[in-house]
This record gives sequence, structure tokens and C-alpha cells, in this order.
Amino acid sequence: MLLDGILGAVPYLAVAVCLWHFSNIGVIAGLILGQFHVWWRHTMVLGWETPTVVRWLCLLLFITTPEQHWLHHQKTNLGFGDIFTFFELPARTWMRWLRFLRFHLRSCAETRVST
Repeated sequence: MLLDGILGAVPYLAVAVCLWHFSNIGVIAGLILGQFHVWWRHTMVLGWETPTVVRWLCLLLFITTPEQHWLHHQKTNLGFGDIFTFFELPARTWMRWLRFLRFHLRSCAETRVST
């Protein structure tokens, strides 16, 4: 589980390194808010329930409660609607493009080596 958490943080840390030049305070604030986001979303594992008033406020402000997020981990279509189906086509297109690019770069490198 620890490895999963570390690997999940790697993309955020890579972006933080790239953006540090523009705003180190913004990067630190973003990482802190990201950590609060993780704590808020995963309190269901501890058995915590969102109080009714907070749940109502979250509904009003379109904020996902930990219960909704946990449902996403269990059954993705119930947790956030059909968002994963919505993003499936762009993700598949992106993967095809990356595979094409990898194949193209490999064939270019092989052509250079053989000449």
C-alpha cells in the first residue's frame, strides 16, 4: 500500500518540480491542499461518516463527500456516474497516438543505426 501511495504521488511531485520556478509558494500550497484532499477523500476507510450538515453543504457546493468517493473505489459507475466511459474514447485515442509515436521513434532510431 505504501508503494501504491508513493507511485500515486510521483506525477504530482514531477509537476511540482516543473512549476517550482514559477511559484514556489504556489507549489507548496498546492501540495498541502492535495494532501488535505487525500485525507478528506479517504476517511471512509477509517469508518468516518460525513455529518448531515456537512453532507448537505457539500451537495449544495458540488463537493464530493468521502462516501461518494469510496463508492467510486467500489463501483465506478455509481460513484461518479459514467465518467470513466466518457473518458474512455479520448484515453484510447491518446494511447494509440503514443504507441504510434513510440513505433515511429523506434523505426527512426533503427534507420539511423543501420545507415
